[in-house]
Amino acid sequence: MPVTGRVLVVDDDAHIRELCRLYLKQAGFVVEEAQDGRDALNRIEAQAFDLVVLDLMLPIVDGFDVLGEVRERDDWLPVIMLTAMGDEEDRILGLDMGADDYIIKPFSPKELVSRAKAVLRRTSLTVPSEGASRIRHPGLLIDMTERLVKAGQDPVSLTPREFDLLCFFARHPKQIFSRDHLLDRVWGIDFEGDNRTVDVHVTRLRQKLLGSSSPYEYVDTVWGQGYRFQPTRRDT
Repeated sequence: MPVTGRVLVVDDDAHIRELCRLYLKQAGFVVEEAQDGRDALNRIEAQAFDLVVLDLMLPIVDGFDVLGEVRERDDWLPVIMLTAMGDEEDRILGLDMGADDYIIKPFSPKELVSRAKAVLRRTSLTVPSEGASRIRHPGLLIDMTERLVKAGQDPVSLTPREFDLLCFFARHPKQIFSRDHLLDRVWGIDFEGDNRTVDVHVTRLRQKLLGSSSPYEYVDTVWGQGYRFQPTRRDT
């Protein structure tokens, strides 16, 4: 079964962690576990995950603090929070802090798998609006206002043209663009250079993104047609 993604399950109840691990693994996920908030943050710092399943009531560092630190460092990383039946205020607060979804305990492990797939599908297929100040894709955050790029946990230093090229790609995922089309949309119609300059910039952009801790590759070459932005998990 192909790997669907890497998930960190954070809960102080060993039975819940084991249940989540078994069902997520059967669905093709690679699963790691953390039993408290500090352990979770250390693991997130040490490696890249595609999704965090986070209990809000945790020892040492609670789930709200974990969620806050995750959103500070990895704004792109999807989080599904686990809450108790009567904790409506906690669910609202968690969503306001940036959680992507929630599941109420006790829950069906099959529902968790379904929610995990749905959240990853949403985060990977969302097409950013033209007016968005931030663009998020799996493992990638682009801040249009500050002109900053973060891949995995690493800032990526781009030239102005590389930044504009990445933004154009990220706003049009899964679409194939020829060199001439990219020259027109990114360089402008007055550009008089060789269209091979696109190849040079794409190569440099790829190298910089591949040098980051992001577990994804982003720009495909479609032979005979051009280039396409499509986040794909790197082979491990």
